[in-house]
Parts: sequence; C-alpha cells; structure tokens
Amino acid sequence: MFASMFAYYLDLARRSFRRSPGLSVLMVLALGLGIGACMTTLSVYHVLSADPIPSKSARMLNVQLDAENRGGDYKPGAEPTLQLTRYDAETLLREKRGQRQVLMTGGYVPLQAEDTKIKPFFAPSRFASADFFTMFEAPFAYGAGWDAQADAEAARVVVISAQLNERLFGGGDSRGRTITAKGVPLRVIGVLKPWRPVPHYFDLTQGKYSQGAELFLPFQTAMQLRFGSSGNMNCWGEANPADRRALNAPCAWLQYWVELASPADVAGYRDYLQQYSKAQLEAGRFQRPPNARARPVMDWLVQQEVLPADVKLQVWLAFGFLLVCLTNTVGLLLATALRRSGEIGVRRALGATRKDIFAQFLVEAAALGMAGGALGVLLAWGGLWLVRLSPNSYAALAQMDLSMLGLSLLLSLLASVAAGLLPAWRAAGVTPALQLKTQ
Repeated sequence: MFASMFAYYLDLARRSFRRSPGLSVLMVLALGLGIGACMTTLSVYHVLSADPIPSKSARMLNVQLDAENRGGDYKPGAEPTLQLTRYDAETLLREKRGQRQVLMTGGYVPLQAEDTKIKPFFAPSRFASADFFTMFEAPFAYGAGWDAQADAEAARVVVISAQLNERLFGGGDSRGRTITAKGVPLRVIGVLKPWRPVPHYFDLTQGKYSQGAELFLPFQTAMQLRFGSSGNMNCWGEANPADRRALNAPCAWLQYWVELASPADVAGYRDYLQQYSKAQLEAGRFQRPPNARARPVMDWLVQQEVLPADVKLQVWLAFGFLLVCLTNTVGLLLATALRRSGEIGVRRALGATRKDIFAQFLVEAAALGMAGGALGVLLAWGGLWLVRLSPNSYAALAQMDLSMLGLSLLLSLLASVAAGLLPAWRAAGVTPALQLKTQ
C-alpha cells in the first residue's frame, strides 16, 4: 500500500514539474548551489579534521618538558617548549615507560643512486628510533624497519618511500640495494607503500600538510654521520653554535611520542613525567618547576591549531548560503502550492485527506531535493577541483570520499523536506468547498 501511494505521489510530482518547468529548474538550481557550496567546504573540513590514526590516537601522546631557563618572559604554568632536548629524549627512550616510544627529527640528506645517470639530490628524511614504523602504522611493501640493536649500533640501514624507490630503482623489491649519502653507503632494508599521514601530526615543524619523508634511518646513525637536521630548534643558556645537537646542549629540537597500552595509562604516564621533571630540577638541569605535557593526538592537533581558521569560516559561510537557498526554495514551493489550489480542492473533494495532501507535497519536495543533491555533487566536485588548484598546502588533499557523497545526498534530502514543510502544510489547509466554487 505504502509503495503504491509513494509511486503515485512521484507521478504527481513528475506531472507538476512538467507543468512548471521554469519554477522546477529554479528550485533544483537553488538547492544544487547550496548543497554544492556546503559539500565543497565540508569535504575539505572532513579531510583536514579527521583523526590521522583512529585505531590508537587516544593512547598516543606527544611529550613536552619545560627545560628552559628562568628568563624575563617566564610565566609559571605557561606552555612549555614545543620539543625535547636530546638528553631528555634519549633518557625517556632508555627508561621505556610506554608500550612504544619514539624520538625523531627531520632533515635533508644528499643522495647518490647506484645509477650514475641519476644526478645527486637532497631527499627529505626522518631520523628516528626503531618503534617509528610500528607506532605510526607505516605500511610496508617490502621488508621492515630496523630494531633497537640497529639503533644502538648506528647501523648503516635505511627504509625508503614508494616515491624514492620508484625514482632510484624503478619500483619493485629493492631490499639489499645501496644508496650513498655524503659518500657513505646505506643498505635498503625496507620499502614503504604510498603513505602520507594527514595532517603530518608527528612533526608539525616540517609543515602541517607536508608530503613527508622519503628516506628513513636510525637516529644514532644520522648523528654519527652528522647529517643536518631541519625544523624548529629552541636554544637557551650557553649553547655552542657549532654543536647544538650534542647530548648535553641546552637546545630543544626533537619530537618525542609514546604509545601506551590503554587510555587508562595516560594519567600514570603524566605523573611519571612530572616526577622526571622534579628529579631534573633537583639535579640542577631544570630551572623551572615541573610543567610537563602529554597530549593524545587529537588534543595535540587542537592545541597546535592545525585546522586552518579560514576552513572553519568557509564552512559557516557555506551553511549560511545554503540557508539563503532554502529560503528561496520555500518561496518557490509556496508559489507552486498556491497555483495548484484548484487541483488540491478537487482531490480533497474526491476523498483525499489533509494527510494525503501533506504527504504528496513532501514527496515532491524530496524529489526536488534529490535532483538538487545530484547537481550539488557535481558542483562540489567542481569546487574541490578549484581548491586543488589553489596554492594552499592542503590543496592536493581536497577530495570527496564515499562518506561525503552519502552525506551530500542525505543533506539535500533533509534540506528539501525541511523547505517543503511550510508549503505542504499550507497546501493541506486548502478548503475544498471554496476552491470548487471558484472553478
């Protein structure tokens, strides 16, 4: 019964659209423009605000320690320095209070391929401890990362990205091949699949939406070979400009992350950091009271304001534009309903109830909404294409996935039904006797 009535209402909607093609096109266009603008901005927002590692983001913590001197601008309880000193990072790594822990930094390494036809070039690199690949769920096409022993021995091994593997070796399994960096041969032990965490949350100093590293090697290897690092470095006190990366240098330049067994362990790990800071204060290394931070991934991204403010503003503006489009659609639907008062009166006289008329006009509004949603999806794809042409660092990430496609159609349906409520209520209130007298 319901299916037959729904089909009947759809047929009435088709006839109505054919009688008033101009108004129908205007309504579809208004809804399509509003949905297209909303879904363009929502798709960008969805990509940039998504959890980059949802399987364990609540138990992965970024660590900060307040190791700076008491300067003139010191404020108790203020946000500590962004990164850790090498001494603190290596001490925390050695004490292993988490399930996994990683110290790391970025850099650019000059490379020479086996193929002499390839000119030397600088590759964006990451110098990290052994847990890096497991903690951040880096996908391997071939091989694996190094172990803690390779860390300790400063082994001459590397893992390379899919892009670098294609550039140097033409793709395929390149384990055992050699890359020369500053005259030192490094053996390839692993090749990653294409991998680009969004945002680049584990090292924001390299750019929030950077492409990421192409070469990965043990931190101690990079230090032994004196590979240059890049990113933020904050020094205080008597730091030797020639040796700011030395073990005891008063410079913060390393990112440190810890993965715990469960979110319930977060409080205990924060207590450990506070006790560590207290011990360093008593030893004379720290001058400030304990002020450690250990934030889960999503809290870290919020604190660092990773989501661009202009993206949030664009979402609000797009929804405002959708509201304007819906207001115009309501007016057009009301005009359509008033023009069909005679038809409604005849249907009421033949036995149609107010509920039947209300349902009929809601189905017509929903049909318009689906047509507007289809147009909106096409406009959103066009809008995202324009975003990808922009110079923003996140431009290449502007894509619409299946979840956003489904949301587009759902939003258009809900918006059109909401716009159709008032016209449907007015249509259901038409008095049949009055309309029949005027026919």
